Amino acid sequence: MEGGSVEARKVMVVADPSRESSGALQYALAHAIQDGDTLVLLHVENPGAWKNPFGALFKYPASPGRGGGQISSAAAEGERDVDFIDGMKRVCSAAKPKLKVEVEKAETAEGRDKASMILAHSEACKIDLLIIGQRRTTLSNSLLGPRRGLSLRGFDTADYVVENSQCKCVAVQKKGQNGGYLLNSKLHKNFWLLA
Repeated sequence: MEGGSVEARKVMVVADPSRESSGALQYALAHAIQDGDTLVLLHVENPGAWKNPFGALFKYPASPGRGGGQISSAAAEGERDVDFIDGMKRVCSAAKPKLKVEVEKAETAEGRDKASMILAHSEACKIDLLIIGQRRTTLSNSLLGPRRGLSLRGFDTADYVVENSQCKCVAVQKKGQNGGYLLNSKLHKNFWLLA
């Protein structure tokens, strides 16, 4: 680090229309991304999976006066699958206008799961820091720890990605509106970061 400059990094956030992914993006923008970094939003789609109706959370601006009026429900249904990515990009440009944002999309193939697709894309894109949203843990998981095994069955995708990632990886759980974040990495488990 000569002359006080910091080397630009590639930071990947796993993007989907969930509360966990939204929390991961908020954490990345507030605490992980620095000037000059590139943010990669990775969306891994499972073509056979049930479509999540919460994608509309990222769709349109909050106030009806912005964005030009009402959109028909048929048009909204057709665009729901990808509009959360546009919403995430808008959040990024509002928080960090000079941030370079790239979007990667992948589809799970036969015999491959979401976690292995995330790991493969993070390696292919030469990611320096991978951030993934993590579901709130159940009481049994927090007391006994996640079940380890050869398959992902019963094993949280975020835990698997953290443990098997070749780059630095952080699983993020947002706690309340102003409650901070619960972070998990290979070295630190259940680390609280107050907002």
